[in-house]
Amino acid sequence: MTTDSPPRPAAGNGAPAPGRIMAAEMAEQPAVLQRILDHGAPAIREVATAIAARRPRFVLLTARGTSDNAALYAKYLIEVLLGMPAGLTSMSTTTAYGARPDLTDCLVVTVSQSGGSPDLVESTEAARKAGAITLAVTNNPRSPLAAVSEYHLDVLAGPEKALPATKTYTAELLTLYLFVDGLRGGAGGAAKALPELAQSVLGRSDEVRVLAERYRFAQRLVITSRGYGYPTAREAALKLMETTYIPASPFSGADLLHGPLAMVDNVSPVIAIVPDGKGGRALQPVLDRLRGRGADLVVVGQRNQVEAASAGFVLPAGVAEEVQPVVEILPLQQLAYEVTMARGQDPDAPRALAKVTETH
Repeated sequence: MTTDSPPRPAAGNGAPAPGRIMAAEMAEQPAVLQRILDHGAPAIREVATAIAARRPRFVLLTARGTSDNAALYAKYLIEVLLGMPAGLTSMSTTTAYGARPDLTDCLVVTVSQSGGSPDLVESTEAARKAGAITLAVTNNPRSPLAAVSEYHLDVLAGPEKALPATKTYTAELLTLYLFVDGLRGGAGGAAKALPELAQSVLGRSDEVRVLAERYRFAQRLVITSRGYGYPTAREAALKLMETTYIPASPFSGADLLHGPLAMVDNVSPVIAIVPDGKGGRALQPVLDRLRGRGADLVVVGQRNQVEAASAGFVLPAGVAEEVQPVVEILPLQQLAYEVTMARGQDPDAPRALAKVTETH
């Protein structure tokens, strides 16, 4: 199942057209999601069942970059769906300071596309020695991280060549959802429609291209959401910064009201991701304040929220809130791509980035 990428002129002298790889990988996402549901789900349920039987008392999530946003999504899932405390680790406490907390009966989940960053490997090794149940979630089952972890889940995204992560991010989200749902004995029913929904959203690239014109000359952006939408806001900001080079500040809507709202004025571009559910209702006072300040407010959400904003992108209705992030990020990935192309840059190869970032 694929989605046609937007047509772009070929580069001269036989060189690949800018953005060709990122566009193709974004278009692969419906097929990747279907592959996880068809072929990855049994292995995910098996691992979830084995870990649930060990009754972990706490979950720690370890990641960097895009995978850190997927880990934050998993934190919401664990706390909301399982009622289990979860936290995001600071790897430097282990790798730089040598701290060795007692992690007996804790589940440590390390999320990484490549599974190759030394600090992820070192901190996971240390966690296992400290008594943790360790699970690696990667796109590379032969990675060093998978080798040092007790359990491993392959997100089945296939090779990703563009530097900005797109299909690996949504693959991580779906894999983590199925895993957390499996911990409570679920079969992932809320995710069944995601491939078809992704196909329909990605097929509306013309709408995103129109939105992109608003940001072609932007100097900065504010991106906000709440609840399950907050990891989407963070990932959207990261995608926009690493491809367009526009400074994009992601805020929880609650945090935005605690001071940063002061920087928003009647020419400030703000993108709000409005979940259909409790997160969206919690964000409503923030949207009211932004409109009151005259902000240029673009909403990614339901039709009534988009119609009350300056512009926006209407998401499919009737999707369970806990899996909406898989769909929410898609038009924002496309937005990063379209703004980058409009600015005459190549989203496939942003400056100063490497596909595998080796932090210590």
